[in-house]
Amino acid sequence: MNVLVIGSGGREHAIVEALSRSPKNPKIYCAPGNAGIAQLAECVAIKDTEVEKLVEFAKANNVELTVVGPEAALAAGVVDRFQQEGLLIFGPTKAAAEIEASKDFAKRLMVKYDVPTAAYATFSDFDEAMAYVRQGSLPTVLKYDGLAAGKGVVIATTMEEAEATLRDMLLDTKFGEGRVVVEEFLTGEEFSLMCFVAGNKICAMPVAQDHKRAYDNDEGPNTGGMGAYTELPFITAEDHAYAMKNIMQRVADAMVAEGTPFSGVLYGGLMKTPNGIKVIEFNARFGDPETEVVLPRLVSDAVDVFSAVARGEQPEAEWSKEATLGIVLASKGYPGNYDKGFAIRGTERVECKLYHMGTQLKDGELVTAGGRVMFVVASAPTLREAQLKAREEISKIECDNLFHRTDIGNKAFR
Repeated sequence: MNVLVIGSGGREHAIVEALSRSPKNPKIYCAPGNAGIAQLAECVAIKDTEVEKLVEFAKANNVELTVVGPEAALAAGVVDRFQQEGLLIFGPTKAAAEIEASKDFAKRLMVKYDVPTAAYATFSDFDEAMAYVRQGSLPTVLKYDGLAAGKGVVIATTMEEAEATLRDMLLDTKFGEGRVVVEEFLTGEEFSLMCFVAGNKICAMPVAQDHKRAYDNDEGPNTGGMGAYTELPFITAEDHAYAMKNIMQRVADAMVAEGTPFSGVLYGGLMKTPNGIKVIEFNARFGDPETEVVLPRLVSDAVDVFSAVARGEQPEAEWSKEATLGIVLASKGYPGNYDKGFAIRGTERVECKLYHMGTQLKDGELVTAGGRVMFVVASAPTLREAQLKAREEISKIECDNLFHRTDIGNKAFR
């Protein structure tokens, strides 16, 4: 069986690794892939948004299943084109992916179908947005309405910061032309609940928690994620059941009712607030870095799970009971400016999963090629053991230009 994975990061490395464990022993291609993925799959020099080239490749190589990683490919309509050609593909259509591509679309859907979320208003005019912020309380949450590579959300704690952010987003079009969603600030523990979704048929993955801030103790700027872990002791069975019934299932049903049925992974970025669980955001694909700690726990055949979803059948998945914790190694300076091309040594000594996020081979040597470079992921019977193992394995990697957080998972031990 020939399988194609679209994307080039740690998330795609985890998807490829899960597929490689299938008893079907599939031939895996990855477009464009990275240096780590190349050890498990044949990397193809096609960008994730080059839709027509991806379609041509899938047809020419008898690809029987395609799995989409990044949001950019979904927004480019890759699923729609594959479906037009009768090719089996895992991921939502461009219309269904609006739940991530437009914060305003997601908010309107949640209000209409009574899904618990923060109060909000949407603006395209700077003065109107500023007047609304001044009437409210601080901190306030400002979200660019479109895709912004995980960087379009600012929690403004002062009026000056709010004004500067709104100028960035509405006047200086930092992320492009677009609107801004102004949202009430919620407090509580954030967690990620990803589900395999095929129309109104859903299947939950283990809950995970991402760490967005660059430095220990949740300090520093927001990033794409500096680490993650699963399971979460503060999310009870009752919390999980509530979130599945009142959020994930309700949204899947809503998308069907709206004529844009969802297929693929619906990612719920949720918060356990003093007033119950509420939605922070939705993504229309596997979260990154949560995927890298969740998919290692998949016991079922990933080919079967992804294929069932793509065919619109009820997805079923079995998960291991082990705790999994991962720590990101990032280039110094990330999420701001950083240099590339630093040699990475010692990876062959690492005795747990090591996902490549931003690496490349240069003259036969592994070097840094992105902001987030590698993700060390350890599994163990308990979370504490997984944390200690991940820290130990990280110490084996040598590179002059990497940093990492040392407190991933600590929230579980409070």
